[in-house]
Amino acid sequence: MEKSIKAPAAVKKPKELSIHNDVRIDNYYWLNDRDNQEVIDYLNAENEYTNQVMQHTESFQKDLFKEMKSRIKEDDTSVPYKLNGYWYLTRFEKGKDYPIYARKKESLEAKEEVLFDCNEMAKEHTYFKLGGIAISPDNKLAAYTTDIVSRRQYTIRIKDLETGDVLEDCIKNTTGSVTWANDNKTLFYAMKDEVTLRSHKILKHKLGANSNDDKVVYFEEDDTYNTFVYKTKSKKHIVIGCASTLSTEYRFLDANNPDGHFKVFQERQKDLEYSIAHYNGCFYIMANCDGATNFKLLKADENKTSIEHWEEVIPHRKDVLLEDIEIFKDYLVVNERKNGLNKLRIISWDDKEDYYLSIPSETYTIYIGSNPDFDSDCLRYIYNSLITPNSVIDYKFKTKKREVKKEQEVLGGKFDKDNYESKRIWATARDGVKVPISLVYKKGIKLDGSNPLLQYAYGSYGSTIDPSFSTIRLSLLDRGFIYAIAHTRGSEYLGRDWYENGKLLFKKKTFFDFIDCSKFLIEQKYTSKDHLYAYGGSAGGLLMGAIININPELYKGILAAVPFVDVVTTMLDDTIPLTTGEYDEWGNPNNAEYYKYMKSYSPYDNVEAKEYPNMLVTTGLHDSQVQYWEPAKWVAKLREIKTDSNKLLLHTDMDSGHGGASGRFESLKEIALEYAFLLDLEGINA
Repeated sequence: MEKSIKAPAAVKKPKELSIHNDVRIDNYYWLNDRDNQEVIDYLNAENEYTNQVMQHTESFQKDLFKEMKSRIKEDDTSVPYKLNGYWYLTRFEKGKDYPIYARKKESLEAKEEVLFDCNEMAKEHTYFKLGGIAISPDNKLAAYTTDIVSRRQYTIRIKDLETGDVLEDCIKNTTGSVTWANDNKTLFYAMKDEVTLRSHKILKHKLGANSNDDKVVYFEEDDTYNTFVYKTKSKKHIVIGCASTLSTEYRFLDANNPDGHFKVFQERQKDLEYSIAHYNGCFYIMANCDGATNFKLLKADENKTSIEHWEEVIPHRKDVLLEDIEIFKDYLVVNERKNGLNKLRIISWDDKEDYYLSIPSETYTIYIGSNPDFDSDCLRYIYNSLITPNSVIDYKFKTKKREVKKEQEVLGGKFDKDNYESKRIWATARDGVKVPISLVYKKGIKLDGSNPLLQYAYGSYGSTIDPSFSTIRLSLLDRGFIYAIAHTRGSEYLGRDWYENGKLLFKKKTFFDFIDCSKFLIEQKYTSKDHLYAYGGSAGGLLMGAIININPELYKGILAAVPFVDVVTTMLDDTIPLTTGEYDEWGNPNNAEYYKYMKSYSPYDNVEAKEYPNMLVTTGLHDSQVQYWEPAKWVAKLREIKTDSNKLLLHTDMDSGHGGASGRFESLKEIALEYAFLLDLEGINA
């Protein structure tokens, strides 16, 4: 039946692309036009084809959706946190897709004040996202941001919390973050370039003024940098940050003097990365200066902030990555990563205490939670693992007691973490380096090569994918799947060097690590070529495109979500959002060396006449991170050139962008499609 369904064939319109005396012919360049009806018709045709090919799984998809949804508590409430005299919480109501933001004055027994009901706000929109909420220091006003297109271009509005009225102030095309000065009438925000979507300006808005009259307080001229603004936890300073992939720079201003001039903290230097936090007349600085690859902690008097005044607090360690700090009145909390695992270190300012929180596991995720109250006597942190649901935990500094404020409920009565096993194994890459893999599966399976296995990785930007819990993933595990996270180079799982060795002219190590992990999993009989599947999204989608060009025979199926696959063309087009800021990650192809290397692995440029695995590719028409035309062109070219009859499906969400659907449960329908695709290939239909 399926073979009678005719796949769409995109029209070939050759376009010559030339640089460095090299000519590429792009037959599908024309798909780069969202306003062209022919493009929309092609995307709709691909969607219809996907629907037809997957039609026999429709009932199964609905069952998967219901199953995944049934594990999630619909009437759920976050653990409240206290800030400036109010307890803030987020809750969901049964049958509703969007959160409700509320607060209670002084006591959790006080009457609830609803700040924003996103269910009401989303009613007229196919996509809705409340980006951020900033409460004025006097607690009377809330600046909030919304996106109704999914391009991450947020509009700022202000609500009077005493009357419930929304003021006339309206500021468009911002990043979604707002910062109040201490005068309760001045706002700072970052604006985006309309074309590239780079956040390039910091503006100052006075309550009640026309946004056209807002003053630009900072303009970032270097198009490889983005800029942002925030207030220190101490509430003493407004900070403007500027960041490229490998360099940062900050400016700061007394939050009581919003009309003053920002002072440069430390001028940008090539390859100098630093971040700042304020405490007791000093700034604490995490920086990679003086060869501190894994970062070290320093401090400087708030009146003498340039690098020559920085004093060492925690030295650089070759085997420990300094990831984050949280400052309290009496304690400093440090988030460190050693041998791939995070640890929370507690240090008292009086130097009497310095210890690590104990953690009883080898594959887990732990990180600092929301701690906005500077004077708090407890640390809120989050803990989970591949088999342990998410827990919000408060740790009392003085008594050293832990209180689990909330453990994620897995509804349905069927989940028992003792029915699953998680562990970490190490594969040897082709250059002899050991690559860690986190695994989870249902207990009792035999390692005889017959198990379906889904292998996941991201592997770029130093972004580390920790082994965390997922109620959704249970739908695969309970049907016999093994789930594996390959911690490839390109992340910071094993420190900063792990990242440096998976970028620029070392990028292929990310791909080879993933492939070598796949081969190891097959050798150890966790799975086989007939049952191995791979999944990656965005830059992880680039990984998917690369591995199937190199070793397509290893994989039965591929899930590629919003994949970055047309690397050369995108990196040569500086009008595309994010491009110029990406040069430090991928290289600038205007340089012949980077062009040649990039072209050698770019998935779109390396499609060949050979057999490829079964593939489901997903994207969003309004994606601001990876433009929809990259996966669309890739699928069109694969369909034209590949020699097999395996499934090749493209699904474009015509209403959303990089993050997918906006409703709480709508995204589960997308996952149900992906899971049905995998399970169908395994012959599992219930």
